Amino acid sequence: MRRIIALLFCMLFLVVGCSWMKSSEKEEKNDEAREVMVNIHEEVEVIADQLQIPWSIEKHNDTFFLTERPGAIVKIEGGNVDRQEVKLKKKLATAQEAGLLGFVLSPDFEKTKTAYAYYTYEDSSGQFNRIVTLTLKDDVWTEEKVLLDRIPSGSWHHGGRLKIGPDEKLYATAGDAYIEEIAQDVDSLGGKILRLNLDGSIPSDNPIAESYIYSYGHRNPQGLTWDEDGTLYSSEHGNNANEEINRIEVGKNYGWPIIEGNEEQEGMVTPIFTSGPDKTWAPSGMDMDGDKLYVAALRGTALLEFDMETGQYREVVSDLGRLRDVFIEDEYLYFISNNTDGRGSAENKDDKLYRISLSILTN
Repeated sequence: MRRIIALLFCMLFLVVGCSWMKSSEKEEKNDEAREVMVNIHEEVEVIADQLQIPWSIEKHNDTFFLTERPGAIVKIEGGNVDRQEVKLKKKLATAQEAGLLGFVLSPDFEKTKTAYAYYTYEDSSGQFNRIVTLTLKDDVWTEEKVLLDRIPSGSWHHGGRLKIGPDEKLYATAGDAYIEEIAQDVDSLGGKILRLNLDGSIPSDNPIAESYIYSYGHRNPQGLTWDEDGTLYSSEHGNNANEEINRIEVGKNYGWPIIEGNEEQEGMVTPIFTSGPDKTWAPSGMDMDGDKLYVAALRGTALLEFDMETGQYREVVSDLGRLRDVFIEDEYLYFISNNTDGRGSAENKDDKLYRISLSILTN
C-alpha cells in the first residue's frame, strides 16, 4: 500500500512539475515578446501631432499631405505643420466614419498640383460618396472635376481608400453602405473595388463591360496595395470578427454577405488571412515591403505584419491606440493614429503621425 501511495505521489509530482514547466516556458516566451514590443515602441518617432481624425497619408518628395475627416488637408514639411483649407462642391457628411477620406497625388503633381480625393457628402437627394480631382493653389485645395459620383453611403461602411496602381489606373474601395445585399449586385457600386482611368472614364479592360467594378462581394474594404509583381491586396472589415486580408483578382467575387472568414463556396474567394470568428482587427490602410504586408488596425490597436512566405502574422507596434493608415518609403514605415475619431481614447496631443525604421521591425 505504501508503494502505491508513493507511486501516486511521484506521478502527481511529475504532472504538476511538467505543468509548472510548461506554464513557466509560456510565461517566459510572453515576457520575451513583451520585451521585443517595448524595444520597438522605444524606436517609434513622432513626426507630427494634434491631428484631427487623420485618414490618408500621401507624400511628395519631403512633404507629407494627410487628409482629416472633418475636411482639411495637413501639410507637413521641414518640421512645420500647416492645415490647408479644402473647398468642396458638396457638404461633407457627418455620419460615423464619413468625411474627407482617401487621397492620392496625381503622377504629374509637380506640374499640375492636382490630386484625387474620395469624400462622403449629403444633399437634398441623400448621402453618397464621390471621387473628385483637387487642385492646390496658395495653400487651398479646390474641387475641380467629379470623376465618379453617387457611390452608395449610409450610416457606416463608406470604404474610401484611393490608390494609383502600377497600371496607372485609379483604384477605390467602396463599402456596402450597411446594406449587405448590394455587395453582390453588379449594378451597384457599393461593396466593390472600383477601377477608373485618371480622367474618370471606364477602362476598356475592366471585367464587366461599361462598369467601374474590378471586384465585388466586399463588406467594407479600407486598404489597397500592390507587391513587387503587381499583385493587388486589400484589407476588409468583417462582421464583428472574421476580418480579412484578400489577394484581389480581376472580376472575382469575395463572398460577402454569403460567406465570410474561412468559409468557402464555389465561385467565391476566401481570404489569404482572417482574424477568425473570435478576434477583431478592423484593418484599414496598408503597404508592402518585400514579402511583408503591414496593416493599420483600428480595433486591433496595432500595426500588423503579415508574412506572405510563411503565412504567419504578428503585432509589431502596439499601445498607441487605433491606427488608420500606413505608408512605406525607402527605409521607413510611417503610420497615423485615429484616437480622436470618437471610438478611441485620445491622449495628450493625439492624433499623431509616427515613423519607425523598417530595420527595427525586421530584426
